[in-house]
Amino acid sequence: MHPTFSRLRALVAAALLGLGLAGCGYNTIPTLEEAAKARWADVQNNYQRRADLIPNLVATVQGYAKQEKDVLTAVVEARAKATQVRVDASQLTDPDKLKQFQDAQSQLSGALGRLLAVSENYPELKSNQNFLALQSQLEGTENRIAVARRDYIDAVRAYNTELRTFPGVLWASTAFRANKPMVEFTANETAQTPPQVKF
Repeated sequence: MHPTFSRLRALVAAALLGLGLAGCGYNTIPTLEEAAKARWADVQNNYQRRADLIPNLVATVQGYAKQEKDVLTAVVEARAKATQVRVDASQLTDPDKLKQFQDAQSQLSGALGRLLAVSENYPELKSNQNFLALQSQLEGTENRIAVARRDYIDAVRAYNTELRTFPGVLWASTAFRANKPMVEFTANETAQTPPQVKF
C-alpha cells in the first residue's frame, strides 16, 4: 500500500471520527459549561456595576442627609463586604461559596433599599438631578442583575440537565468525569426584588 494512500485514509478516518464525536454530543458538555461560565461573568459584571454606583449615591445622600449616618454606614459596609466575596467560574459547583456571595449581595440590596427609603424624608434630595440620575442608573442596574441571574440560571439548568440525560450522561461518566453539576443562583424573594423607589 502506498504511504500517501495510508495518510489519506488516516486523515479521512480522523475527520469521520471528529464528525461522529461532534454529532453524538461530545462537544455539548463543554459548550454548555462555557455558556454557564459566561452567564456567571455577566452576573458578576452587573453586581460590580451596582457596587461602582454606590459611592456616588452615598456621597450625594450624605450632602443632604448627614443625620442618616447609620444608614449610610450600613450601605458602605455592605458594599465592602459584597465586593470582597468573589466566586470565580471554578467555584460554581460549590454551594457554600455561592451562598456566601448571595448573602453578601442580599445584605447590600437591603441596605440600598433603606438608603432609598431615607430619601423620602428629604424633598431637596429627591429633586437633586445627580441623585435622580444615580437612582435611575441603580434601577437600571437592578434590572440588569435580574436578567443576568435569570440567564445564568437557564444556562446552569441546561448544563446540569446535559450531565444527567442521554447522551450527555455517557460523556459525563467517561470523558468528562471531572465535570460536576453547577449550583443554580437562587436568591430569596426580597433579594430578587429591586429596591422600590417612590417619588
